[in-house]
Amino acid sequence: MKADTHPKSYKLTIFRDSASGQMFLTKSCAHTSLTAKWEDGQEYPLYLMGISAFTHPFYTGQQKFVDTAGRVDKFQQRAAKTAAAQAAKADAESSKKKKK
Repeated sequence: MKADTHPKSYKLTIFRDSASGQMFLTKSCAHTSLTAKWEDGQEYPLYLMGISAFTHPFYTGQQKFVDTAGRVDKFQQRAAKTAAAQAAKADAESSKKKKK
């Protein structure tokens, strides 16, 4: 492994989900100018996140499943329509050749 590839500026940082207000404290090298007090009374750098496991639909169980069967049916209908059009075009061309 290469030496000195990881940053050395790890520090305890508070991450706060902007949508829910939930926070957690962990080590990070994220740079921020904001600070906040944690439950232990100390002040730590604060990093604001737009979404986290607290609000992400996958983790909250509010994930919506896409109707893939409907999409497959639509695709098959378009493919059949295209195949029919190509067959009609080929028949028209072959009938033109027969008339000549």
